[in-house]
This record gives sequence, C-alpha cells and structure tokens, in this order.
Amino acid sequence: MKNTILKYGLIAGLIVAALMGITAAVYVHNPDFDLGMVFGYAGMLVAYTFVFLGVKNYRDKQNGGFITFGKVSKVGMLMSLLTATVYVRTWMIEHHYIFPDFMEKYVENSIVKLEKEGLPPAEFQAKKEEILYYKELYKNPLWIILFTYMEIMVPIGLLAPVITAVILKRKPTAEAQV
Repeated sequence: MKNTILKYGLIAGLIVAALMGITAAVYVHNPDFDLGMVFGYAGMLVAYTFVFLGVKNYRDKQNGGFITFGKVSKVGMLMSLLTATVYVRTWMIEHHYIFPDFMEKYVENSIVKLEKEGLPPAEFQAKKEEILYYKELYKNPLWIILFTYMEIMVPIGLLAPVITAVILKRKPTAEAQV
C-alpha cells in the first residue's frame, strides 16, 4: 500500500507541479489571474486522476480486486495529501524565487476588478479591506502554506478520494469468499 501511495501520489504531485510551471510561464506573458486559475485547476483535475488510478491499481493488483469505502478513502486521501504537499512545496519555491511580488499584483488586480463592479462605496470599502487583510496574512509563510493547501485540497483534494471511493469500492461476493 505504501509504495502505491508514494508512486501515484508523487506522479500526481509532479503533474500538478509541472502544470504550475506552465501556469507561471503563461502568467509571465499574460498576467491575467483568471487564465492562471483555469490552467491551475485543469492541472489539478489531470493530476487527481492519478489518485483514482492509484486506488484502482491497489484494489485490483494488491487487494484481490476488493476494497472497502473506508480503505479507498484512506488510500486516496493519503495520495491526495502527498500530491497537495508537492503542490505546496512547488508554490513556496515559485513564490520565493519567481513571484515574490505575487500578492501585491494579485491584490492590485483584485481591487481593479472590484472597482469595475460598481459596488456601493461601503460595500466596496468592506471588500477592499478584506482583500488587504488577506494580503497582510500572506506575508507570513505559515499562512501561505495554509492558503496553498486549501487551494488544492478544498475543491479537489478532498473530493477526489470520496468520488474514487464511491466508484471503486467493491466487497467480495459470496463466491469469492469461499
């Protein structure tokens, strides 16, 4: 089980890291954060197919073709966490060496978009203050790590193992138990 988790978790992590690199290259030439998000989440979806493939491999080749929902969830979640850890580590390196001004540019872009929404002044100011609050939090590496884990784990990293568990769980039949 450990080898399967490492193999497929690292493959997924390397895919998401490589696609993060592509996203960085796109961003350098087109600093549109929306386009970067599209590439980023598409990369996550591609990478997380390896969680599914890893669990399927474990079920079929190492577990006799059977696996419980709980075991799928455990194996899938461990692969997902490993993938997310590679993602976070990659972002920490990119952020430190390539995009040290990322948050300043992101906040600037967010405020420009907010201005275009034509919100009432009080609502605009409240949203702007919230953006600036997160900018301050982002100065602390611990917050960067937590935000980056949330970025990958909350939408996809937690959901992929559950979907995988629903699809791949298989209990032994009466004939298989004999």
